[in-house]
Amino acid sequence: MGPVGSVPAPIASRRVTPKIYTKTGDDGTTGLYFGGRVRKDSTPIEINGAVDEAQSAMGLARAESAPGSDLNDRLAALERDLYVLMAEVATAPDNRHKLKAGASLVTEEMVLALEHTIDDLRSRPTSRATSRSPERIASLPPSTWPGQSCAGPNDWPSLIRSRGHL
Repeated sequence: MGPVGSVPAPIASRRVTPKIYTKTGDDGTTGLYFGGRVRKDSTPIEINGAVDEAQSAMGLARAESAPGSDLNDRLAALERDLYVLMAEVATAPDNRHKLKAGASLVTEEMVLALEHTIDDLRSRPTSRATSRSPERIASLPPSTWPGQSCAGPNDWPSLIRSRGHL
């Protein structure tokens, strides 16, 4: 603490900013959970990339859903389960024994819960595609889908709202 009446330094000036680079270059490989390395174009990394893109779309859907709604809760649960899947996929076979059921290893119960959710959603009556339904969004041109052209005034939520779809 400084002299009486002095103003302490702003918190921002004391913040440590992590570095986003390693200075080791890029050898075309990436690290796995619990160690080991694989090529960035390997099957596990491709799978996790696809899962990550799905989670991104779910995050956009959750942002448009009401907090605490059935949709929001189902998407949040699915996103958590997909994080578990990504951990399992990104683990070398020699390290699989280190995975924890439900935290980094997909369980049979998780699969059964997903199947139940799918069956529940499929059993719901659908009268028509509403303006916010997945069927309606899927019928829009790809350039208006969530995640497409997300820059400036032409970001997808604004674009879809301006067209009266939300």
